[in-house]
Amino acid sequence: MRLIDDNDLNAAVAANILERGQVDRLLAFLSTREGPARPTRFDSSHILWYAGALIIIGAMGLFTTLAFDAMGGKALTITALIYAAIAGTLAHLLWNRPGLRAPAGLLIAVAVSMTPLAIFGVQASFDLWPTGFEEPAAYGAFYDWINASWVYMEIGTIVVGLVAIRFYPFPCIAAIIAIALWFLSMDLAAWFFGGDNWSWQIREDVSMWFGLALMVAACALDLRKWPAGDFAFWLHLCGVVAFWGGLTAHDSDSEVAKAIYCLINIALILLAVFLMRRVYAVFGAIGVACYLGYLADEVFADSLLFPIALSAVGLGIIGAGIFYFRRRSQIMAWLAANLPPTLQRLRPAHARHLG
Repeated sequence: MRLIDDNDLNAAVAANILERGQVDRLLAFLSTREGPARPTRFDSSHILWYAGALIIIGAMGLFTTLAFDAMGGKALTITALIYAAIAGTLAHLLWNRPGLRAPAGLLIAVAVSMTPLAIFGVQASFDLWPTGFEEPAAYGAFYDWINASWVYMEIGTIVVGLVAIRFYPFPCIAAIIAIALWFLSMDLAAWFFGGDNWSWQIREDVSMWFGLALMVAACALDLRKWPAGDFAFWLHLCGVVAFWGGLTAHDSDSEVAKAIYCLINIALILLAVFLMRRVYAVFGAIGVACYLGYLADEVFADSLLFPIALSAVGLGIIGAGIFYFRRRSQIMAWLAANLPPTLQRLRPAHARHLG
């Protein structure tokens, strides 16, 4: 739903829809209300803030080198605690300053992201690895190697993230918690099945079902109003990435299975309209495109008419997008009037109010 500003109200007065006195009283009333500030636009400053936070998180995670690990476990823990202390102190100083809550929240996210490194250092120093599993050679493998030895690091990250979000409610912290939960689901499954039985098929299934569970949790979170920000967005994003990634990774020779894959992606697009969450439409559209690409490359490789028919389908989709863009309010109103009450209650507030 588009935010209304003073220019909109003045235009309504000029069009004789509202009276000047009504507008003045409305503005005076709104100025006395306590509530969340209007969300700021994602501008160049936000790009720099997020880029800086991602660089720090990447530098202390994905891009750590063997020389970094050579410092030893105790040094790694001390380094992580120093980073977390500096980031947390800066965040606390910026948190209540006007317009600087975003960089403050990102610094809190940086501090939380130091948790697995700190725990890794403790485990490496005192050899606190689960028995029966290969001991990690380097911290950087935490992000690309499924291993039950990471479980304590993931649990610690989730706990620290929940504590941080309690005192500094910033939505991006939810993304770190969601990713840690995803990692935890994979590593617990590896622990449960054991190294010999841990196949790619099981990994794909675990990722898909965990993603589906996270999507359900995001929908439940969406039904509550969170003045501090859109926490559900990050759960939706992480959930659909895990679900869609696991689903797409399934390799089946069955044409029926591939058609079902396409239908599931179409359902994601419809879910995007139902929930007014564009992230589902993005992944759904990519999935449909993958299926159509498969048809063009494998099924209709020798067909002259298939590219023409596919182009017509593409034009039809563009036309449907234009139709939806122009009639979105009417479509949302139709949904509000015709959906059963049970389904209406499952829609978040921003979707019920005409998108």
